[in-house]
Amino acid sequence: MTLDAGLVVVDKPGGITSHDVVARVRRLAGTRKVGHAGTLDPMATGVLVLGLNRATRLLGHLTLTDKRYTATVRLGATTTTDDAEGEVVETRPTDGLSEADVRSALRSFLGEIDQVPSSVSAIKVAGKRAYARVREGEAVDLPSRRVTVHAVDVTALDLPSLEIDVRCSSGTYIRAIARDLGSALGVGGHLTALRRTAVGPFTVADARTVDALDDSFTMTPIADAARDCFPALDLSDEDATSVRVGRALDVRLDVLTALFAPDGEFLALYEPREDTAHAVAVFV
Repeated sequence: MTLDAGLVVVDKPGGITSHDVVARVRRLAGTRKVGHAGTLDPMATGVLVLGLNRATRLLGHLTLTDKRYTATVRLGATTTTDDAEGEVVETRPTDGLSEADVRSALRSFLGEIDQVPSSVSAIKVAGKRAYARVREGEAVDLPSRRVTVHAVDVTALDLPSLEIDVRCSSGTYIRAIARDLGSALGVGGHLTALRRTAVGPFTVADARTVDALDDSFTMTPIADAARDCFPALDLSDEDATSVRVGRALDVRLDVLTALFAPDGEFLALYEPREDTAHAVAVFV
């Protein structure tokens, strides 16, 4: 079976990699052209957005959207990976911690912050993933990067553990929040569970398990996916002809926008430049 272009939203189970999910969907869809918008660690579960065929070109733009997570943090212990899969390197008592202490420390993570990613992240260092270098025994120091945490709320608290709900920009590492929260409180901390509940407009309610896809493989067609993910503009026949060859349009856009032919065919993503619109990616 070979399908046309579209998106598949998977509820990734724990214990497998994002690449494992991609490999399985490749077999189910009968195409090698499958990619994903944002890696989830093997420990993590939740929303993993996959693109098939031409829709893989949407993924680079989807990775720029906000994400949402629920996470469980264990205070009082620091690990080599900032999560429960690493070795514990230090423990400290948490008897003196209060709920007020935790909530006050969490407030410092709101807004734009400079965050140092975990050394076992998928960031490339001189062409090789940081986690691969760490596994080979190298010491990896990654530079901080500016990320945005729109909201972080405590949803359960049973010290030394707490559960948080985080809405953040792409590129934010929840493991790093767990690590840095523990550091701010002076006791250390690490992540023990992580579930991504949303990527842009896609939530766990839209996601299907891999087993469900085994039983009945379906996807969101690329035109529907583009309307879900971006503002849409329906064109005249004349403008659609121009867009098919990537010409600039004399129209004003506010943000990156999906452009459609009169018959509903998805044509391209265009961005504003002064008072005109220019092609970012043409899909026909």
